Amino acid sequence: MRRTLLALSLTLLASGVIAQTAPAAGAAWPTKPVRLLVGFPAGSSPDLTARTLAEPLSKALGQPVIVENRAGASGNIAADLVAKATDEHTLGLLINGNMTIAKLLNPALPYDPLKDLAPVSLIGTAPLVLTAAAEVPGANAREFFAAARSNGNKWSYGSPGVGTVSHIGMELLKGNSGIDPVHVPYPGNPQVVNAMIGGQIQLALLPPGLALPQVKAGKLKAIGITSSGRSSLVPDVASLDELGVTRSFRLEVWNGVAAPATLPAAHIAKLSALVSEIARSPEVRQKLTQQGWDVAGTTAEGLAQRIKSDATQLGGVITSRGIKAE
Repeated sequence: MRRTLLALSLTLLASGVIAQTAPAAGAAWPTKPVRLLVGFPAGSSPDLTARTLAEPLSKALGQPVIVENRAGASGNIAADLVAKATDEHTLGLLINGNMTIAKLLNPALPYDPLKDLAPVSLIGTAPLVLTAAAEVPGANAREFFAAARSNGNKWSYGSPGVGTVSHIGMELLKGNSGIDPVHVPYPGNPQVVNAMIGGQIQLALLPPGLALPQVKAGKLKAIGITSSGRSSLVPDVASLDELGVTRSFRLEVWNGVAAPATLPAAHIAKLSALVSEIARSPEVRQKLTQQGWDVAGTTAEGLAQRIKSDATQLGGVITSRGIKAE
């Protein structure tokens, strides 16, 4: 009987019946909860996007997707953790700077976004709103810029950190418009908003989703947006080009999902398909639009192309303005 059972087991093993009871290599991924790292505090725009994606992505992957806030260094702390992750279960919801010009801004940065991060999907894009504290002089854009120029470096502007698009964009605007406010970095945009409302700073470039509620409440005022024309996200606010302040001035903030470059290509392809589909689904699209995003939901290749074009544009500003990480 013992010999008969052994012979039967060997026959089944050879035919693949027993082998098929275990998952094929790579088929069961992910095998444990997935971490989605965010480089900014709770309540920030990247955080809201990450939490919007987490629940439907959890369902699609069959594993919990846990959002972790690792704020600091303009989002680069989280990006570095993603780049160096080796557990195959760590992703990042990152912004422009983390995936494009971080290394150019700071050569000592411990990761290289163009080499160490794998694009998954571009989630959303948005122009920035030039926003001012409610008590700042100027009933319109012309009067505001006149006041800003006359105050020079007595005024200051906030950003969510050195090297973020809000920072680089304001430096570009300074060169184009003749204003000269001093940069004050904060951990995230919620702190920038609070500082403006509290009178510590006078202006900032903010994503529409954060700027507009405060503008509607009368706590801040919108001066103009950084798109080449009007935006459907901010239809009642003129572009800086339209106002005659700048010429051919186009700057967008965006966010996307990235993975470590070491993550197997099959996993990246799976993630890209799922994340792009989730971002473009009616329910998630509505939430992202309410947060102030033009929803993209691209393939990994689409995000890679955007990284390349932004690295060129933002890198040029860094070089011309001599911006360095502090």
